[in-house]
Amino acid sequence: MARYVGPSCKLCRREGQKLFLKGERCYTKKCAVERRAYAPGEHGQGRSKATEYALHLREKQKLRRIYGVLEAQFIRYFKEADSKKGVTGEMLLQILERRLDNVIYRLGFARSRSEARQLVRHGHIFVNGKKIDIPSYLVEEGEVIAVKAESKSLAPFQGLADFLSKYKAPAWLELDADNLQGKVLHLPVRSEIDVDVKEHLIVEFY
Repeated sequence: MARYVGPSCKLCRREGQKLFLKGERCYTKKCAVERRAYAPGEHGQGRSKATEYALHLREKQKLRRIYGVLEAQFIRYFKEADSKKGVTGEMLLQILERRLDNVIYRLGFARSRSEARQLVRHGHIFVNGKKIDIPSYLVEEGEVIAVKAESKSLAPFQGLADFLSKYKAPAWLELDADNLQGKVLHLPVRSEIDVDVKEHLIVEFY
């Protein structure tokens, strides 16, 4: 399956803000955005006035990179959101939030969405008692997401107890930190989705 394999920090610098793609590193002084707060490349420090098209494009690219999806998949999500009742931009965000890799990240079982994606692909995650190894799986209301019992002693999950004891999951998810599992209480609404994007610009772009 195709995926971006380049430097994650370059993506944050290109968008001019932290996208939190590298977990704990993003909260330290080692963060590339902290050290070099300008776009990568030869002309990264040059000043240029963004056109209206560029503003729309950057917002779309930012959202796509936050959730780690490629262009073709993002377009499919947009078409699905456009066919639903409700505000298209909010429906798009809801679909992206429902991705299994994102849910694992939101529950605090992984420090980044890329790490969560790897946990899912390696078969460490169960949904309603069934192993799901597809990161793009969309969770539904009432589903229970849990770490495989045999995987709880592995390195990725060691030390999570202290972190989860201070962590607060989004309101649309219920976290059971002791058992490393969570439940989808309801599908997320815009006020419960903590991403700094102007989704109306993305709708206008398409």
